[in-house]
Amino acid sequence: MSPLGAVLAALLCGALGVLVPRLIAAVPEPDEPADDKQTYADIGTRPGLAWQAVLICAVIGALVGGAVGPTWPLLFLVPLVPVGVALALIDWRTRLLPTRIIAPTYVVLVPLVVIAALADGEPRMLLRALIGWAVMGGIYVLLWLVHPAGMGYGDVRLSGILGIVLGYLGWGELTLGAWSAFLLGGLGGLVLVALKVIDKKNNPFGPWMLIGALIGIVAGPVFAVWMWGDLAA
Repeated sequence: MSPLGAVLAALLCGALGVLVPRLIAAVPEPDEPADDKQTYADIGTRPGLAWQAVLICAVIGALVGGAVGPTWPLLFLVPLVPVGVALALIDWRTRLLPTRIIAPTYVVLVPLVVIAALADGEPRMLLRALIGWAVMGGIYVLLWLVHPAGMGYGDVRLSGILGIVLGYLGWGELTLGAWSAFLLGGLGGLVLVALKVIDKKNNPFGPWMLIGALIGIVAGPVFAVWMWGDLAA
């Protein structure tokens, strides 16, 4: 863990966390909103959300920055933290992952990933990011085609973003991040259903995907060494 990377990313992510309520409230409402779902405006203006988002983003930033250090990947990881927090909250409250947030994230993420790879002098990381995009995106597309009732297309769109990021960082990050999402989604969903926090038909998968990706970023290098030993290098 890098103390400098943790402090730097925590400060930057915490500062950007102030924007989370605005990002949520700015999402256009559906033409025919469901009666049983909160509006984006209601979610974004919830009392205390601003300071909570700052705190959560700062903690996540510290974990991410500590894992990758003060390196070029922070260029695209830092802005993804508040976006991920916003998406997790929206999906938890509405069971939707709005394209209005995900599509611009792709537009910003891809150039930042290219810049980071070139600045790092490691253009091969772009190939790894592309493979991560194809692998995670392909898995989620397949799951959506097989069982569309259990996998929303917003999850498919989000998987591509996470695949790019995890693939860029390494095979251990990609493998652990993808696997953790399904493990957490299954076990965590069962626990929440048992506690009657949610019912079994309303288990949003986006938050589990994002938590799984965070686990992949933080523990991926250790996981790679454990799995493949010297080959991980």
